[in-house]
Amino acid sequence: HRRFDYRPKTDPYCQARYTFCPTGSAIPVMKEEDVIEVYRLQAPVWEFKYGDLLGHLKIMHDAVGFKSSLTGKNYTMEWYELFQLGNCTFPHLRPGVDAPFWCNQGAACFYEGIDDAHWKENGTLVLVTTISGTMFNEMAKWVKYDNETGIYYETWTVQASTDKQSIVWFDAYECSKFILRTYQKLADLGAVFKKIQTNYTSIILFSGEPIYLGNETSIFGPEGNKTLAAAVRDFYYPFKPHRTVGEFFVDLLKIIDRVILNHQFYLFYNLEYWFLPMKFPYLKIIYEEVPLPIGSKTSFGV
Repeated sequence: HRRFDYRPKTDPYCQARYTFCPTGSAIPVMKEEDVIEVYRLQAPVWEFKYGDLLGHLKIMHDAVGFKSSLTGKNYTMEWYELFQLGNCTFPHLRPGVDAPFWCNQGAACFYEGIDDAHWKENGTLVLVTTISGTMFNEMAKWVKYDNETGIYYETWTVQASTDKQSIVWFDAYECSKFILRTYQKLADLGAVFKKIQTNYTSIILFSGEPIYLGNETSIFGPEGNKTLAAAVRDFYYPFKPHRTVGEFFVDLLKIIDRVILNHQFYLFYNLEYWFLPMKFPYLKIIYEEVPLPIGSKTSFGV
């Protein structure tokens, strides 16, 4: 997943149904001698709307919590889509505009408090390590860098097969990847993690070797490939939001025809388009263990 020099302004066309990070605040500077507890937080996606429904499918959202021993204050930090998951996964097809239009930025959100009920009821709230104020402040600097340079959400992991050693063509870039990067940064700073099992959700597409198609200009620009441009737009059309149940089922049949019967998928990744020759089992949601990291430094003595 490519890093960028800066975060571009979002287009006013991109609108969120739910405000991104509504109570967000700056990350505080902790006193060096503070002892801060770090919590693993996990709950079903959209739990605020659907309760444990997506938890049964193991589609989980991840975050990390902190508790300062000196002040007693709690904090939550997470990373998610600015304009909801659908906008990050599929584009808008705007009238009179050839190129699909993406609202696919993601960002970190930091705010005071941990909603214990939200994380505990259908998910996880568990202590994973303890760090010093110095380590927390170093982590905060890294979060700023990570947030300014890793700006686009990517829903899909794409790999060659279901084998554990399979080639991964494209890595997802979503909430759990941010938490894993944060844990690794803390480990590198000296945090020693507890030995507990930690599982994360991945949504995987299965594909033969991807074929590079080009970027927005080379496909949709004045000198672009009109046949390819029409094929890409045509592929994304059935994924639009649906007004009626009937409309949804008609488009679902089109999606099944393209992806499963004709083995086609167009992926937008790092501002470039790729063709995926899809293969069985086409798509899988997995909930697998990723162990807590082991650091490269000795502990700061917490």
